[in-house]
Amino acid sequence: MCPLRLIPKIFLFNEDELAPEVRAQRVLNKGRLPALTRYIVDNPDDYVFSALTASVDGPMQFESISDSGVGMRVGQIRIPMAARFLINDGQHRRAAIEAALKEYPDLGEETIAVVFFHDAGLARCQQMFADLNRHAVRPPRSIGVLYDHRDDLAITARLLAMKSAVFKGHVDMESSTLSQRSRKLFTLSALYFSTQSLLQGLGLKKEPAQEIVQQYWEAVDQVIPEWGMVRRRELTAPEVRKDFIHSHGIALHALGRIGNTLLKESQDPKSWKPKLNRLKTIDWSRTNSDWEGRALIGGRVQKSHQNLALTVNYLRQRMNLRLSPEEQRAEDAYVRGDE
Repeated sequence: MCPLRLIPKIFLFNEDELAPEVRAQRVLNKGRLPALTRYIVDNPDDYVFSALTASVDGPMQFESISDSGVGMRVGQIRIPMAARFLINDGQHRRAAIEAALKEYPDLGEETIAVVFFHDAGLARCQQMFADLNRHAVRPPRSIGVLYDHRDDLAITARLLAMKSAVFKGHVDMESSTLSQRSRKLFTLSALYFSTQSLLQGLGLKKEPAQEIVQQYWEAVDQVIPEWGMVRRRELTAPEVRKDFIHSHGIALHALGRIGNTLLKESQDPKSWKPKLNRLKTIDWSRTNSDWEGRALIGGRVQKSHQNLALTVNYLRQRMNLRLSPEEQRAEDAYVRGDE
C-alpha cells in the first residue's frame, strides 16, 4: 500500500514524445483526466481504484514480520529512493491522483495498492503492458448504468425501466445490444442516453426530473402504437425491432432531443404534449426511404453522431421545429449528397 502523496513523486511513465516502439505503455490521454480527477475529489470517502502495476529498476528487499507461518508473507518492502519506478498499468490513475491532490491535499494520506515487479528491461515492460491489457473488456454500458448509484441520470433511467408502464418488463438491464430473438424492446443504455438528452440543460432536481421524464415517455407512447401492441402481446418485440426503428437507440436518443426542445419552451404538459401528436404522421418503418442515410445505412440501423443529427433533423422538420445552425449545416450537406 502506497500513500497517494508519494504517487506523483516516485512513479514515472514514458515521455509522450518517445516513439511507440521504445515506450512501455500508451500515450497519456489527457482528455480522460478531468473525469477521473473529479471522481476522486467528489468521492473522497468511497472512491475505488484498482492497483497500480510498476516495475522497479533497483534493488528490492522484503522484511517479513515473522520467520515462519502466515507472518512470512506479511511485512514491508524496502526500495531505495534512488531506484526508478515505471508505471506499467495505471498511468491515467496516477495522473488523476496528482491532479486531485492539488485540489484536495488531505487525500495525500490515503493509500492505493501497488504491485511491484523487478524491471527486466524494455521488452519485458512492454510485454507486461500487453499481458495486462490483453483480456481487458469494458462492461456493457447498460450494466454500468444498472450498478451506478452515484449518477442521478442512471437512477432515473433505472426507475423508468423498472416502474414506468411504458418500459417495465421490456428493457434489457444488462446488454447494450439486443439479439434478434430478444424479447426485450429497449436497452437500459439507450434509455439512459435518451433521458440524458431529454434533461440536458433543464437544471431540474432529481425528483422533478424523474416525474417529467415519466410524463414525457408516456406521452410519446401514445403516439407510437406499436409499443403498446407489444405490451398487449399483439406484436412481438423481435417483430417490432425488425420492422420499425422507433425502439432502437438512435430513435430514442432523437426523441429525447426533441423532448428537450419542447421542454425548454415550456415544462407545462398542457403546452408540450399536444405538439407530440405531430409524431403520428411519421412512418417509422424501415421500408420508409426517408430513413436511408439518416437512421439507416444500407438498410441497417446506424448511430454515429452524423446519423443521430440527421434523424433529429427529420423529426424536427416533421414537427415544424426550427433547426439550429449546426443542424442546418448537417441537413444541407445531406441534401447536397442526395443530389
